[in-house]
Amino acid sequence: MSLEDGRDITFLDTPGHEAFTAMRARGAQVTDIAIIIVAADDNVMPQTIEAINHASAAGVPIVFAINKIDKPGANPDRVKEELSQMNYLVEEWGGKYQSQDISAKQGLNIDELLEKVLLEAEMLELKANPKRLATGSVIESSLDKGRGYVATVLVENGTLKQGDVVLAGSYYGHIKAMFNERGQRVQEVGPAEPVLILGLNGAPTAGDNFNVMEVEKEAREIATKREQLQREQGVRTQKHITLDEIGRRIAIGNFQELNIVVKGDVDGSIEALSDSLIKLSTEEIQVNVIHKGVGQISESDIMLAAASEAIVIGFQVRPSVQARQLAEREEIDIRLYSVIYDTIEEIKSAMEGMLSPEIKDKITSTVEILETFKISKVGTIAGCMVRDGKITRNSKVRLIRDGIVIYTGELESLKRFKDDAKEVAKGYECGLNIAGYNDIKVGDLVESFEEVEVAKKL
Repeated sequence: MSLEDGRDITFLDTPGHEAFTAMRARGAQVTDIAIIIVAADDNVMPQTIEAINHASAAGVPIVFAINKIDKPGANPDRVKEELSQMNYLVEEWGGKYQSQDISAKQGLNIDELLEKVLLEAEMLELKANPKRLATGSVIESSLDKGRGYVATVLVENGTLKQGDVVLAGSYYGHIKAMFNERGQRVQEVGPAEPVLILGLNGAPTAGDNFNVMEVEKEAREIATKREQLQREQGVRTQKHITLDEIGRRIAIGNFQELNIVVKGDVDGSIEALSDSLIKLSTEEIQVNVIHKGVGQISESDIMLAAASEAIVIGFQVRPSVQARQLAEREEIDIRLYSVIYDTIEEIKSAMEGMLSPEIKDKITSTVEILETFKISKVGTIAGCMVRDGKITRNSKVRLIRDGIVIYTGELESLKRFKDDAKEVAKGYECGLNIAGYNDIKVGDLVESFEEVEVAKKL
């Protein structure tokens, strides 16, 4: 964000949920100043203590923002007292840590907080050299239809320009295009600026460093070498069963393994989800994440699951039509989620053997969009062909682009030619529009589903 005096601050927000430990640790590593937000009507939470410890371990100065001071039960002094017991004494109480009471909802004292952050930055004399090849960190990466692999990076030194050869982890490529945080095209970005880059040949791991290389050949060689090392490490760290382990399993008597393949929309979510699932392991049940990756669930994921008797978990992604058909043939369980809590809870319930009936989505049709028409006062109408099943007027629908769920909602209308239709079956054309959503493109799939109660089983 830009301030009135022309100075800029780049903010990197990290989630508070306990599953995102690695994300908070990365945030502390790549930032210059950490703003720790604590609610004035609550105690200092374990995740907050963890975030403070991450910032301290990384040697990052801390500014405390005590939020929700407009709430009736707010007591900022109690928070400051709790912080002082942890040896974090704020300036008002004679310590060295800056703090500011704020209300995010009403926008109270936000300017004062920013001033304190800038004061901290001035004291640190933060400087970088824009006249050199750029280096920095990968914040997040994902696979986007039409654009390929995209990575959000934070430039820490130098200037990143369109056309540069970038090496990030075990991937490389020429920057085809760059977009700022508002989705606008930019030609170059300087130190401390975030940017979305297109052109890498894969999705680098969040937290990887990136460097601009002078020649592509060198970038390709280093990337290939890193990939080989990763593969070797993977093979070497595979756990093989020992005699002691066999003895332990026999002693326990009912030892089981739960193998899982995890696919998701962005690297950070996959990492957090995988870590959380592995932590669910108990003495009786060992949870193994045998593969994790960015992008839609593919046939190779199903084949891997079939070979290792695993279940497949999709987080904000869907299987391709071929993958779904293969899963039905091989009887592989594909579980699709959009909330990390639900995933962890359901796997935990399965492990405890206490599965109660759940609301499940039963997919009733798959519809391909062949043409789109923009009509004033109505929005975007899609001309479609029902490829599978039967779509009904009152169906709930998901819009899927390249295997990734873009939007979930309801149909506004369903027509055959000019007439309203109650249902349209496989092989017939229809027109539809989605209530409150107009970003529909040719080639997208619309999946209709109904929610049904079924007995859970894994």
